[in-house]
Amino acid sequence: MLLVKVINSMIWVLLIPSSTFSTKMVFNRRFGHSSKDLLPSFDGKEEEVPPDQYFEQKLDHFNLSNGETWQQRYWVNWKHYTPTGPAFLIIEGENWAYAEEVIYSQWVPYAETFNGVIFSLEHRFYGKSVPKNDTSTENLVYLSSQQALADIANFIQGITKQYYLSDDIKWIVFGCSYPGNLATWVRMKYPSLVYGAVATSAPILAQKDFGEYYEVVKASLDSYHPNCSSRIAEATQQLDRLTKTEAGRKHITKLFQLCTELQDTVREIAGFFHMLASQVAHVVQYNKVYRKSNNEIPPRRSIENLCDIMTYPDAPALDLYAGLHMISLVYYGWTCFDHTDEDAVKQLKKTDIDTILAGSMGRQWTYQTCTEFGYYQRLSTTSDVFGIHLLSESDVQLCEEIFGPGFNETRLKNGIYRTNTIYGGMQVNVGNIIFVHGSRDPWHPLGVTRVESENAPYEVVFINGTSHCGDVSYHDRNMDEVKEARKKIQKIMQSWLQNK
Repeated sequence: MLLVKVINSMIWVLLIPSSTFSTKMVFNRRFGHSSKDLLPSFDGKEEEVPPDQYFEQKLDHFNLSNGETWQQRYWVNWKHYTPTGPAFLIIEGENWAYAEEVIYSQWVPYAETFNGVIFSLEHRFYGKSVPKNDTSTENLVYLSSQQALADIANFIQGITKQYYLSDDIKWIVFGCSYPGNLATWVRMKYPSLVYGAVATSAPILAQKDFGEYYEVVKASLDSYHPNCSSRIAEATQQLDRLTKTEAGRKHITKLFQLCTELQDTVREIAGFFHMLASQVAHVVQYNKVYRKSNNEIPPRRSIENLCDIMTYPDAPALDLYAGLHMISLVYYGWTCFDHTDEDAVKQLKKTDIDTILAGSMGRQWTYQTCTEFGYYQRLSTTSDVFGIHLLSESDVQLCEEIFGPGFNETRLKNGIYRTNTIYGGMQVNVGNIIFVHGSRDPWHPLGVTRVESENAPYEVVFINGTSHCGDVSYHDRNMDEVKEARKKIQKIMQSWLQNK
């Protein structure tokens, strides 16, 4: 009865995002976000939403004998532009892009301040910007960060001519998360085209095992309540003991409403623990995101509410941990949690265009993690909190199961080495780049969070108390720290634009 009361009292304040396939896979394979997470409104009442436009793009920028082209979607907002103003480009990433970005996002005020035109460019193979008729492994060879950077460079050159912009117009690019990487790298690789870059929450260092992710999750939880992570650890230890017996596994299956009974295999148990850990981590990563539901006051998910549940007095830690995860079932009307890879692999092997248009784009991002980045959020010193079962071997195994023979650990390690060699990892030697990070963002250990020397050409804005993409997320806009950070970013940009 106590658990029911706790859930009923907390359900309206905690939101765990839904997925179109296995919960484990969403949190394990992707740190991507929808642009909608960053926007205050989608009703189109305040301003007219600009129409979709398309730019003819090369399929393969690095093979002169390949003349294939495709149509890349973009949007533009001229409202604040004057002929002496700059051109701003929002780089989109591993999900759908939305027209509202160019009228509602937190980047738009910069265009208003500096009289700039603002564009938004959808990433190849995501949303409606699909170069080929499916996402077969054969076609995904054209999905890479290098091709995406060449898309951006080609777009800037083509749009400058198409709209008769001045040849010396200053292009400044923006991006958060993986698009923050692209913002950094396009400034580095195409400095004659891109004058400046603002890279938010950009994990520019590719890395196979990313245990630091959960270290930040633990620290962020404990920054609100010193016993928050220890209560999760208490529940995790009880679960670990339960997995060792058949009766215990049956109890877990019932308590957490798993879709299938938990089996005594290394992979299944690892999948179960990672599902639980990932949902907690996602709350930290997108702290305080709001979401509308049936025109009601949007529910909220936050570190504070999560920890309020886990530290509820005189309640068993395991019951609270189960109740924490049951909230998502109640809110979304799910019937169970899928802790196995089977359904995820089945979904991620789908290559038809209808799957993309339905919003299932995990296959594309999974391909990029398997070939370029890794980013596997796994075992670290926080194993006492989330368990000792967070292994990376299953991620590499999934690469081969989804994309075929050859997508093995050797290929992954070579891809990560190549990414860090091409882009330089943490070594940034180009100016007019602002790195923006939040202290509660689990991804910031892979980014540039401080100026390493007095002669460093880049700038860093580190914001205490914000999570992933905090300076451009609508929910953090009223934080004093965010306001100060945006003032600093604007001041730096002003110095760029005044520099003739």
